[in-house]
Amino acid sequence: MHIHKIAAFTKDGRGGNPAGVVLAAKLPLPAEMQSIAATVGYSETAFAAPTGQGSWTLRYYSPETEVPFCGHATIALGAVLCETHGPGRYRLSLANADIEVESGMQEGVWWSALRSPPTRSAPADPALLAKAFEIFGYSDTDLDPDIPACEANGGTNHLIIALRSRAALTRMHYDLARGRVFMRDHAIGTVAFVFRESERVFHARNAFAIGGVLEDPATGAAAAALAGMLRDLGVLHDGEIVIHQGEDMGQPCRIEASFTNEAGSPVQVRGLSNKIPE
Repeated sequence: MHIHKIAAFTKDGRGGNPAGVVLAAKLPLPAEMQSIAATVGYSETAFAAPTGQGSWTLRYYSPETEVPFCGHATIALGAVLCETHGPGRYRLSLANADIEVESGMQEGVWWSALRSPPTRSAPADPALLAKAFEIFGYSDTDLDPDIPACEANGGTNHLIIALRSRAALTRMHYDLARGRVFMRDHAIGTVAFVFRESERVFHARNAFAIGGVLEDPATGAAAAALAGMLRDLGVLHDGEIVIHQGEDMGQPCRIEASFTNEAGSPVQVRGLSNKIPE
């Protein structure tokens, strides 16, 4: 079984978030997929099997658990499908949703654009936010007054907290074990901290303790959730946002998310990818 290793959401040919991609005639058993993901060691590995012309069944595993949706692994999958089956649009059936990824080549570089599941968001529960402050060392004074903290979903649940300064984002830290318990108890995929540099440019850091990873350098699922949330709040109308992530880790990533004004509609998340040398 060949494991493709792809860096998704690269920025200027550098960085990116590593993902494993396995194409198989049929999906391995869950225990085998979990074992492979743990061996690969990336934040997620995607497993895909064909179900028909241009259609695939898809599952995602972190080193410690199955996850319902992973944006960067879907972007990586798009690159692998482009390489093995040619540029095009591919329909993907997840455990709880149907999405698609389109992929191609541009000046010798893979690009992929996924369509997320439908999005939704709601203001964060004050008790949940207080617990997050305790774990991550923030307070009300660190918050961006124009973007309320929300629980948002674009395929996976995220707690999204907007901070008022890049310096506040830089100092994000927490204990992995405490973060894992917090995310597990509240069914949170990541805690995403964001800073709004300008109207449509954001910086992000995403804690992914529930997957056994301190920080994710690029999180496409959270990007979809953020874009849907900004639309729900009326902060932005249809268009595109750019998210820079991974810079504080030395793994710069660039994520583009575009959306319409239709409430709850899917978000398109786009990025470039590179093959990771063996």
